[in-house]
Amino acid sequence: MSAILDIRAVVKRFGGLIATDHLSLDVKPGELHALIGPNGAGKTTIINQLMGEIIPDSGEIIFGGEPMAGLKPAARVRKGLGRTFQITQLLPDYTALDHVALAVQAHAGHSFHFFGAARADRRLTGPAMALLDGLAPRAGVKAASLSHGERKQLELAIALAGEPRLLLLDEPMAGLGQVETAQMVDLLKGLKGQIAMLLVEHDMDAVFALADRISVLVYGRCIASGSAAAIQANPDVKTAYLGEGDA
Repeated sequence: MSAILDIRAVVKRFGGLIATDHLSLDVKPGELHALIGPNGAGKTTIINQLMGEIIPDSGEIIFGGEPMAGLKPAARVRKGLGRTFQITQLLPDYTALDHVALAVQAHAGHSFHFFGAARADRRLTGPAMALLDGLAPRAGVKAASLSHGERKQLELAIALAGEPRLLLLDEPMAGLGQVETAQMVDLLKGLKGQIAMLLVEHDMDAVFALADRISVLVYGRCIASGSAAAIQANPDVKTAYLGEGDA
């Protein structure tokens, strides 16, 4: 099966720091590929390069068979990339429903003044609306009054409103409690097979429950890639990230 995303020997330097060191990996259609590693390993940096917010110094990013070089973030979104953020990026005075409506408007080309047109858009019958249905009792609540877990779910719904072919998830479990983490894991499980996902996450229980494949970044390099069982058994990964006592 050909990859929907192909990262080829990508390098990014910030002065003397090599944040991405000849990184190569891919994501298959419908696959959930997790990217793990210690803080400072370059995980968010590669997401920002995929979105066009940071430009690689060398290497190639191929998405859907097309090189992404030179494309601005908005153009990449139109090609089918979507993302969430480690720290939620929401409008505090807008309701949950209005956030999703705005996202639909942005992708469908509607004026931001007409929420009604967005609410009638077919995209609100897909995964975004299914996720928003889970927030139905809170759909009319302003983002400032939502819990942290609800904000994370809302941001996922916003990303899905653009009908992405590949979803980049930057620590969706960050700051969540046990119950909220379980809810997020269930949401992502429900998306598996429908949308390809590249998941950056520190919660290893969630990673092992979700990932079809895991790649481990250390100092911007991929030191291992494989199934959850293979990663858990890899001595280099244990030493660099999981810890010698972890199985």
